[in-house]
Amino acid sequence: MRTPHNGAVVQRRSKTRSYRQSYRSCLGTASRLGLTPALTARRLNASRRAAKPQNDKVNPEHLALLVKAEWQLSYVTPLYQFRHTQLRSYSRQLAAFIVAEKQQGLAVEVSELHNSYRVSLSVVQGLTESEDDAETVLIQIHSKPMFARQDEPQRSVWSGWLTCVHGSPEYLRSLPKDFTCLPLFGSRGPEYLSRVVKSWFQKTFDCCFGSLEINHTSLQWFAALWTDCHSQSHIQHLRMLWTIPAAPPLQITYTVDHQDAWDLWNSVRKGPTAAVAEDAASIDLEEVTGFLQALKSHFYRHFRLDLSAGTLQQVSTAVGSAKSSGRIKMSNSRHVIATLTLLTECALLKMPI
Repeated sequence: MRTPHNGAVVQRRSKTRSYRQSYRSCLGTASRLGLTPALTARRLNASRRAAKPQNDKVNPEHLALLVKAEWQLSYVTPLYQFRHTQLRSYSRQLAAFIVAEKQQGLAVEVSELHNSYRVSLSVVQGLTESEDDAETVLIQIHSKPMFARQDEPQRSVWSGWLTCVHGSPEYLRSLPKDFTCLPLFGSRGPEYLSRVVKSWFQKTFDCCFGSLEINHTSLQWFAALWTDCHSQSHIQHLRMLWTIPAAPPLQITYTVDHQDAWDLWNSVRKGPTAAVAEDAASIDLEEVTGFLQALKSHFYRHFRLDLSAGTLQQVSTAVGSAKSSGRIKMSNSRHVIATLTLLTECALLKMPI
């Protein structure tokens, strides 16, 4: 990427100017300061740590909000002048913004909810894996139905979070100090509230959101990482959904018994390409592809159908489930960090330059 020879010092950008314009200018400033943009030739890591159960450093109440629910994923470009110390103020601003949007008729679907909203932005401590990671932010919106009793308490109508778990150190250090990188966004609740929340973040922090699909390679990584968790957390099964290009398109659900999946994974790990003893906690892409190839070969021997001609659309175990459409469910609180680490990498790769 060619770096401009001239440019201005990073300043607050006009809200009407696109993120791409402002961020490219910031990269120019970062380059002149001797920082590395680290945005070229990006691809998924070919090796990563095996999932390990995290300790009890995460607030159990916050952790309970993250698991057992399906989240729609998006990527988020770096936030300009975002401060974790201002979350209480941001909560009031977002609540006022939701009310204003409703009064202007821009969020007409909110009519079944009460006019008052209580918004809570809080820090989820304990999910960071390196000193460069920014603390996770949990967002909750509470309201109550329009015709609810006066003494009826407000209930949670929407939840979301912004996180960065084990993000690329080179990339994070290349950002100017006024930018906070929380590239992974998960939301659960009415889509119109998701749009309003995204709109407020974009206008307040000069960032942009985009859909985050989980590609074929990332789904294969989840299949291997979650199977590797079987010795620590019973995965119950390994279920995969494949789409075969036929007329009409053929969908195949391939379910593997937990013990069979575990034995097959161990045979791949112990093969000639497996990591040596001191690196046994590391999983290589070659092992992941070998594991999936063995599963596809087994399926072909029985049904004479080559899954290599199709696309992996979904992977699910008792540890979690992931869909190519960008929906994730973390079912086991012991392996949340491992799941968010891979998703953070996916978000950073999808983020536009």
